[in-house]
Amino acid sequence: MTDIDLLPESWRGVLGEELQKPYVKELADFVEEERAKGPVYPPREQVFAALDATPYDQVKVLVLGQDPYHGEGQGHGLCFSVRPGVKTPPSLRNIYKEMQQELGLPIPDNGYLMPWAEQGVLLLNAVLTVRGGEANSHKNKGWEKITDAVIRAVADRPDPAVFVLWGNYAQKKLPLIDEERHIVVKGAHPSPLSAKKFFGSRPFTQINEAVAAQGHQPIDWRIPDLG
Repeated sequence: MTDIDLLPESWRGVLGEELQKPYVKELADFVEEERAKGPVYPPREQVFAALDATPYDQVKVLVLGQDPYHGEGQGHGLCFSVRPGVKTPPSLRNIYKEMQQELGLPIPDNGYLMPWAEQGVLLLNAVLTVRGGEANSHKNKGWEKITDAVIRAVADRPDPAVFVLWGNYAQKKLPLIDEERHIVVKGAHPSPLSAKKFFGSRPFTQINEAVAAQGHQPIDWRIPDLG
């Protein structure tokens, strides 16, 4: 069984045509070879965790990240999110700071964003695997084509969605989205390198105003403490 075989059913139907393309087998073979040589993150069963947690017909918001965390035990398949018990990484710390300033919510003691995913926030990385300790080591191997197909699938649905594109990398995906049908929230990346521009951009308010305008229940951004 390869990583690709674990794509959730709710997405398999939508992406069926894409999955028949020759590059998909090449990608699956590449990741298998990488796993045979050393650690690859996240674990195989969590590669599609974002798509598992937020089925196709339940996506209200799509947040695009770039690359999985490359440290052991950090990531679990949702962009920006880390497993319970793992220290909150810098970009997510800045997301929390903005959330506190903007909404008055407390900064949680963990970086586990599953409560967002379960409300319809698809936390999608553009690349879904990485070699342990080597950032961007699996870029341009085919994952971007699959995740572009995910973005297109959400953009092609009859129901509008909100797309959150932080930073230049994410904003390169704009051509995949019809901005007349969907709402795109753009801004600086929350990384420490660009956080000054991120702070004060009020993304959570923008997202929830858009979600409400589209007839959906706004997102409760509160992340519970895990103690």
